[in-house]
Amino acid sequence: MKYNLFVDESCHLEHDKIPIMCIGYIKVPKLVYAELREALLKVKFQFQTPAEIKWSKLSRSRLPLYKCLVDFFFDNPLEFRCVLVKYKDRLSHKDFNQGSHDNFYYKMMYYLLRPNPSGSQYRVFIDIKDTRGKDRLLKIDEVFKNHHHGDSPFIHYQNLRSHESVFFQLADLFIGSVAYKNRRVSGELIENKLKDEFVDYLEQKSGFVLNEGTPIWESKFNIFDFQPKSIVK
Repeated sequence: MKYNLFVDESCHLEHDKIPIMCIGYIKVPKLVYAELREALLKVKFQFQTPAEIKWSKLSRSRLPLYKCLVDFFFDNPLEFRCVLVKYKDRLSHKDFNQGSHDNFYYKMMYYLLRPNPSGSQYRVFIDIKDTRGKDRLLKIDEVFKNHHHGDSPFIHYQNLRSHESVFFQLADLFIGSVAYKNRRVSGELIENKLKDEFVDYLEQKSGFVLNEGTPIWESKFNIFDFQPKSIVK
């Protein structure tokens, strides 16, 4: 089997004063990629929404569309997985021998992609966030080639912009929901009834609360809860 993985991230900057970080993907079987892409575009057309789907653009008028996208995800052979980093302020790259926030980013990318079985092949598309995208792709490729002794199942890496794929947009919607729920629980964000309604709907459909990890064997909707340990000085 061959799959396309569309990777997006939220709150990934080191000094943004946000207590969490989330990086995740939508996984699409290549065999039905074109079919699912066209079906998703038809859903957008049905709701007369040609604009890019983003968590930050959730509105009362868009809520029915966003709920329909959740239904579409659970009714089709798509998968979502994310790494949720809590207590980002605890990160001490020196103490944990990670060297830098960039190295920590690569470690989280490793945790994100590693569970995919080596018997299949994967093309990894990453949303462009800054001018260092190419260097990051080379480093991620190096990490997995080393891990798989030169025979990595991740055969292709490419930077794209989120408007170039509706699957990026779906990843953004789910990652934004996970990040929002955790920032709400931490008390950082005030109540937003519209976003709370969408989060409740996603939790109902997935069967999981978005501020906790899911079982490691869960493949359809998986959250890996990563919590840095406190350092005693």
